Amino acid sequence: SIASPNYEEHLEFLSIKVPDGPLTSKLQNIRPGDEIILRPKPVGTLVLDALLPGKRMWFLATGTGIAPFASLMRDPETYERYEQVVMMHTCRTAEELTYGRELVENLKHDPLLSELYGEDFANRLLYYPTTTREESPFMGRITDNLTSGKVFADLDLPAMDAANDRAMICGSLAFNTDVKAVLEGFGLHEGANSDPKEFVVEKAFVGDGI
Repeated sequence: SIASPNYEEHLEFLSIKVPDGPLTSKLQNIRPGDEIILRPKPVGTLVLDALLPGKRMWFLATGTGIAPFASLMRDPETYERYEQVVMMHTCRTAEELTYGRELVENLKHDPLLSELYGEDFANRLLYYPTTTREESPFMGRITDNLTSGKVFADLDLPAMDAANDRAMICGSLAFNTDVKAVLEGFGLHEGANSDPKEFVVEKAFVGDGI
């Protein structure tokens, strides 16, 4: 997935490496100077226009499913539309969370966002990383932390509701299905570009092994 924001002059990609994969087995061996061909129109359902206005945006991802949110977290339009952004990211081990953790830490000092929002920006982006197989400060699957209310307690936030909260989901097919059911339990509805609602789900499959 493309992880760079839409205003960047270069493209940044985040992907798992599949030894015999038809795409990643080639991509992981690219060297400076090699040429790649890209279609001019990207494909994906995680776009802000598919959501109704709201107060708080939740990015819910497992594994490399954080890639589209790496782009959206760096997009000023996200913070124009929402007062607060919560990045929930779950991986098996703490090491697999490194990309997201470093990205969020660097964003706290991003010159563009700091210029636009000042010191207040640091309080508008909340990061909630969890692991499922290795001990870490926060543990558990995203679905469990949402349904139990643990994430709301840890971040001192109210429980999700359709009036204030919007969400985007990106992970494995099973993860997407499970989280969709949890959000519907909070009263949120799935939207699309033609019919904006409270949450959207990435349709492309992302393997994460969680």
